[in-house]
Amino acid sequence: MANIAGIPVYKEIGATPAPVTAQDRAPVVVIGAGPVGLAMALDLGRRGHAVTVLNRLDFVAHCSKAICFSKRSLDILDRLGVRDPAVGKGVTWNLGKVFWGAEPEPVYQFDMLPVKGQKNPGFINIQQYYIEDYLLEGCRAHPNVDIRWGHRLTSLTPLQGGVEVEVQTDAGSYTLHADWLIACDGARSTVRDQMGLDFEGRVFEDNFLIADIRMTHEMPSERWFWFDPPFNPGRSALMHKQPDNVWRLDFQLGWNVDREAAVRPENVDPFIRAMLGEDVRYEREWYSVYTFQCRRMARFVHGRVVFAGDAAHLVSPFGARGCNGGFADIDNLGWKLDLVLTGQADAALIETYNDEAIVTADENILNSTRSTDFLTPKSTASQALRDAVLELARDHAFARPFVNSGRLSTPVSYPVSSLSTPDQASWSGGVPPGSPMLDAPYQAGWLLETLGDDFALLTHAWDGDPPAGLRVLQLDEAAASRLAMPPGSACLVRPDQYVAARWHQPTTAAVQSALSRAKGAAPCLH
Repeated sequence: MANIAGIPVYKEIGATPAPVTAQDRAPVVVIGAGPVGLAMALDLGRRGHAVTVLNRLDFVAHCSKAICFSKRSLDILDRLGVRDPAVGKGVTWNLGKVFWGAEPEPVYQFDMLPVKGQKNPGFINIQQYYIEDYLLEGCRAHPNVDIRWGHRLTSLTPLQGGVEVEVQTDAGSYTLHADWLIACDGARSTVRDQMGLDFEGRVFEDNFLIADIRMTHEMPSERWFWFDPPFNPGRSALMHKQPDNVWRLDFQLGWNVDREAAVRPENVDPFIRAMLGEDVRYEREWYSVYTFQCRRMARFVHGRVVFAGDAAHLVSPFGARGCNGGFADIDNLGWKLDLVLTGQADAALIETYNDEAIVTADENILNSTRSTDFLTPKSTASQALRDAVLELARDHAFARPFVNSGRLSTPVSYPVSSLSTPDQASWSGGVPPGSPMLDAPYQAGWLLETLGDDFALLTHAWDGDPPAGLRVLQLDEAAASRLAMPPGSACLVRPDQYVAARWHQPTTAAVQSALSRAKGAAPCLH
């Protein structure tokens, strides 16, 4: 199946043989072996569940997709055991710069890691196929994860307590019965089409050229963005460094262009030469033209079929919210499905994935839409407003945060989550319920890496008895200070490292109530 549809191959895998019988079963089926699908399979596999992954290709593709992975995604990859190779291979960066016109100095710059002293950087740049490869290696360490390459879903039938799917291979077809199906099969999701579902939102009328090139020319490992540069007048451009001396160059083209002609080397070369100079030597890695959407499904949970990643929502690439948003999905879903599969929670808990993942998707879509509107003004008034902001940003600090070259991916909070127990007292700082835990130096390592895959209770000199089975971490002064936790306080953290509750003066009963609520039980009134 390799090289189908002209897709370049990064790593050959080979087709997986079909089952020996025409009827097969699996507790959990994941559709799609991209980064989101593999992360989902690895998360559940590490928790001891049998997972079957179906992927229509029989290789890891070598093409231009996601390259920017946020700190929050690195925290998730760390929990899954694959952070170290990603950070070791990736290009680390925290600083982004925004330029306007021909001026050599930026009108604005920003730091993606404003709180220092954390394990992971603000961002790394690394090609998606490397991330897929690391996740694949992680899955291979768990024999309960069965990845079937070259197995294509052709139809599905939702059932009362599961899903029945028809699967096609080169050797024939078979039927697969699943208790749960997780659709991670991308923007052109077959699962979504088979269920007659669609996206809601905006499609943006613009085209952008991606030119991934290989060169040894030395430049800083920073995110550089230009408004109206002399090498692409009236439009925008972006430059990022990737591993292996590969650079991502991105040029706004406008709407009415010949997309096929735009990727011909003789038409791409003038853009590259104008940006980098006539003397820079480079090799073509990958050229493509894309448009984008800011859209999502109305719901992500449909009975026993759950959607995640691009199958559920789409955003523009400005802000790196696509794959990072997909990792946020599986981080939210994995522990909840684990509780359901092990009988510790009712299946209704999965509805809270729908609620919280939609909050994340809407935040990403909102920021992505605003970025795109700022980048590509479509009226004289919006153009004048953008230029006024850029003009002010040169000399006035108050205007610089309004410069929007892509609000980069950060974790999203759930301020009204049904799983959170609201604060009963005022706090001066710290991490409120419904927000992701902040990393901090802890003992000989880091706080987040110590939390593990289960619920944890962080305490600061509290002598109470926690509920049975709940991991307890006694914080030192440095970690407690960062979290604004005074002596005697405690904080309950979910398996996805989100705060579920916190107390100045906790009791065992209060902690037990918050733990039950975080697992989907109706909150108790005290």
